[in-house]
Amino acid sequence: MHVTHLSLADFRSYPAVEVALSPGVTAFVGPNGQGKTNLVEAVGYLAHLGSHRVSTDAPLVRQGAERAVLRAAVVQGERRQLIELELNPGRANRARINRSSQVKPRDVLGILRTVLFAPEDLSLVKGDPGERRRFLDELMTARSPRMAGVRADYDRVLKQRNTLLKTAAMARRHGGRSMDLSTLDVWDQHLATAGAELLAQRLQLLHVLEPLVDKAYEELAPGGGPARLAYRGSGGELPGGDRAELARWLLEALAGARKQEIERGVTLVGPHRDELLLRLGELPAKGYASHGECWSYALALRLASYDLLRAEGNEPVLVLDDVFAELDSRRRDRLAELVAPGEQVLVTAAVAEDVPGALAGARYAVAGGEVTPA
Repeated sequence: MHVTHLSLADFRSYPAVEVALSPGVTAFVGPNGQGKTNLVEAVGYLAHLGSHRVSTDAPLVRQGAERAVLRAAVVQGERRQLIELELNPGRANRARINRSSQVKPRDVLGILRTVLFAPEDLSLVKGDPGERRRFLDELMTARSPRMAGVRADYDRVLKQRNTLLKTAAMARRHGGRSMDLSTLDVWDQHLATAGAELLAQRLQLLHVLEPLVDKAYEELAPGGGPARLAYRGSGGELPGGDRAELARWLLEALAGARKQEIERGVTLVGPHRDELLLRLGELPAKGYASHGECWSYALALRLASYDLLRAEGNEPVLVLDDVFAELDSRRRDRLAELVAPGEQVLVTAAVAEDVPGALAGARYAVAGGEVTPA
């Protein structure tokens, strides 16, 4: 899989830009603040419907513009597709595939797959649990685009349930009459159904991902592992059964937490509060691993994601956003060697010297809103 052309209009710093791409390595080189990351961020958005830098679309639209448009021509084997997204902050985004009539943005998921390496990846190890849940869910959706709908259903039910709980909590605090919470049972059932599907997919993903993470960590830091993954449910120890058993378990956990949830006005049990545990040997990586070990672990998670997607028959585009400047020379060279054979590798760097020799290929200079062949 590779992108042959990227077109942006009013995205970030670019009023308009057209970039021709080819398989192999392409490096975007230029001083910080000139728009290098904006280019690869756009590629990532077309793959994931989200940015690795911000949580909302508003910052992605150039100041003074009403919308931004992103287009990419994607080749997979003999198949060629053009995907287009129109970002409309405050309104619904729009999408097209092969310039056909409008489709839902979610329909473009799976056409382009990317694996991103970025300085922000350190938060996968050092950050809060939400960062690791997001990592799992993005990889899960890349493997199975239908899971985007399951995640949306879960978030919708969670929002409705939290609204009901918050209203009940406020009534209790102000001495009002107790609310009828019979509808809470209905929302519990919906939450358990969608939540069980998320849990089943996350657990299956961890099963296949863990050996790949351990292998990647050993390649980056020989003798420093083993790297181990574990999943901790917010409602206690998870059962090892199927979706039906997971749904029953969630219903029981919700029932056990109901009194506390009504007091606090928020849902305390479910996949939205679970934790992916990262371990090096017998110790948790967070709080115990050195800075270099944390970097190796974060890189191992990304390399394992790439290996998994490639093994399943759809090699993703590799994006390395200013990551080499963050690494020592040993990790820099080793990472470059491991990713160099990729079908398409997009690299950003402030200076050409930050691009390892193993990643020889096309070069673009990025400065003043212009992207020109170097």
